[in-house]
Amino acid sequence: MQFLRKRFRWILMAGIGALLIVMENYDTEPFFSLFTFIYFMVIFFWIIRELRSLIRLRNEKAKTELLHLKSQVNPHFFFNTLNNLYGWVEKDGKKAQELILKLSDMMRYSIYDGQKDWVTLEEEIDYLKNYTELHRMRYHKEIDIRFNVNIETEGYKVMPLLFIILLENAFKHGVENLRENAYVHIEFNATSKSIQFIVENNFDAEDVREGTGIGLENLKRRLELVYPYKHSLTFSSSGDMYRARLILKHL
Repeated sequence: MQFLRKRFRWILMAGIGALLIVMENYDTEPFFSLFTFIYFMVIFFWIIRELRSLIRLRNEKAKTELLHLKSQVNPHFFFNTLNNLYGWVEKDGKKAQELILKLSDMMRYSIYDGQKDWVTLEEEIDYLKNYTELHRMRYHKEIDIRFNVNIETEGYKVMPLLFIILLENAFKHGVENLRENAYVHIEFNATSKSIQFIVENNFDAEDVREGTGIGLENLKRRLELVYPYKHSLTFSSSGDMYRARLILKHL
């Protein structure tokens, strides 16, 4: 109904404008020239106001959607870790305490810092390191985890909780399904122009699952909202190796 009302207003104003132009052609009185000028100035400012209102509404919708997407990050990981802790409490109290501290740090970051518009790249990297350490402590097998960081200058700002989804997938589809020789290699390269994040893992080639998960769809939408035309997300695989690469250009 509101859409129809707006359309009717546009048609009405356009009709009046056309009528004034016709009258202007058939009447040379200064009054009509002045009236026509004032009319079109009013229309011009009205259109500007409507455009501003539309842009503000779109921004508010984007922010609401972004908050909703952020709230979907990581819940299953926290539940899985808590279940894992239940078993460690009796077996190894000291290890359980270490797990609880790291999990607490991660939850604090996810709940508080994760709701911010921007965080430093160093904060995001610390969060990912806690995540990998938790996984290293959880599993009863050797995992080759390498974390290489090369940052030209400190203080780069990024949207929080961006990289965790790609790292989660490396463990979920790689480490969890391999009994031995599992690896996850993470690389960060930050320059004055861009930030490049690469995560590589091996997987069981006989247990390949088709389809794109909700997490990746979530990530793609968040990138579209915050880094439109300023990002590149690519995936590649060869044999039992899978690689995800995310590039963010500085805004």
